Amino acid sequence: MQTVLYDGSWDGFLCAVFDVYEYKFTDAQIVPEHRFNGNLFATVHHARMEQVHSQRVWKGLERILSVEATTALYRAFLSEEAESEGHLLAYIRYAFASGGNMEDDLGHASVLYVVQTARRVWREKHRMEAFVRFQETADGMYCAFIEPDHDVLPIISPHFEARYADQRWMIYDTRRKYGIYYDGSTVAEVDISFEDKIDEHNIAPAHAPNEAAYQALWQQYFKSVNIAARKNTKLHVQHMPRRYWKNLPEKQPSVSPAFTKKK
Repeated sequence: MQTVLYDGSWDGFLCAVFDVYEYKFTDAQIVPEHRFNGNLFATVHHARMEQVHSQRVWKGLERILSVEATTALYRAFLSEEAESEGHLLAYIRYAFASGGNMEDDLGHASVLYVVQTARRVWREKHRMEAFVRFQETADGMYCAFIEPDHDVLPIISPHFEARYADQRWMIYDTRRKYGIYYDGSTVAEVDISFEDKIDEHNIAPAHAPNEAAYQALWQQYFKSVNIAARKNTKLHVQHMPRRYWKNLPEKQPSVSPAFTKKK
C-alpha cells in the first residue's frame, strides 16, 4: 500500500492524483497530512505541489466529463469526510479508464458516493446562505460566524459578494479557523488573530453602538411572526438544524433594544 500525503487543499489533492499516475501506484491511498497518523504497512510518498500537475489532471477531467460531474467532484472534496479521497481517486481512475462514459453509473460505489456527497454539500451551502447573520463592528464591517459540517466557504462567497456588493463583510468558519473577507471589490481568504476579550464566540466588545439593539429587534420580529398554535418543532429542526443555532441571534436569550442617540 502506497500512502500519498498532500497539504489538504484541492490543488494539493489533484497533485497527489498526478503522482499516483506518474509513479504508477496501483495500490494507493491519498491522505491529507493533518489526518495521517502513520502506517507500519504502507510506504509514504509526499505529493509534489506543482501547479502544472494539478492543472494537467483537472484539464484531463474537463475533457472527458461534463461540467456537472467535475463540479460534483469538487463539492464532494469539500465534504472533508474521511473516506472522500478514496472515493474521489476511484472515481477519477474509473473516469480516465472509461473515457468519461460512467457519470450515471450509480451501481459503482464511488460514482454513487460522489453524487450523494455533492448533494449534501450543496444543501449545506444553501443553508449557510440562509442562516448567516451579520454583526456590525465599530469600524463599519459586517462579520458573521459559521460552523458548517462541510467546508462550504469557497462556494458561498459568490452569493454574498453579489448580495452585499456595497458593504465590507467577513464570514469566518470557527471549525476550520479561516474566513473570507470582501473589501468592496474582491473576496480573499483570511486568517484572524483575535484581540483580548474578543473571539469567535464573543465579539460584543467590537460591536457598533447600536448592534445589540438591532439584534434585539430581530429577536422581537422573529418572536412576533411565530404562531404558537402552529408550532412544529420537528419540522423546524429539519429546516433549521440545532447545530446552527449557536450563531443565530433569534435563538439567543432575549435582550431589550436600546438605541444610542446621535449627537
